[in-house]
Amino acid sequence: MPESPTASASAGADPTAPLSAEDAKLVVLARGARARISAVEGAAVRDQDGRTYAGANVTLPSLTLTALQLAVASAVASGATRLEAAAVVTEASTLDGAGHAVVRDLAVDAPVHVAAPDGTLLGTVRQ
Repeated sequence: MPESPTASASAGADPTAPLSAEDAKLVVLARGARARISAVEGAAVRDQDGRTYAGANVTLPSLTLTALQLAVASAVASGATRLEAAAVVTEASTLDGAGHAVVRDLAVDAPVHVAAPDGTLLGTVRQ
């Protein structure tokens, strides 16, 4: 698996700039998905039509999904063909490689916001 991208602000962007209202909503949805089942990680994505999908990490004997994988799978199962943005709420300071890859399957340029459990933005992965 490739090394996980580090959550950091993109070149030229102000790392202290607040998220847009739509992207802040993704962080709220990801926090809710995480808290609902006391998961390690929660995620949310917004598709090309502005619809949002959220999920938490899943760990079963026969299935393991990151929160982003579940959120993206839910979007695709509902007909999404492109993502506008994503957010992950996690205790880690990096974005996992599998979650990053699945977002890039639908969008090469969508920002992936990484936030701490309290909602504080840790950084944004744009590549």
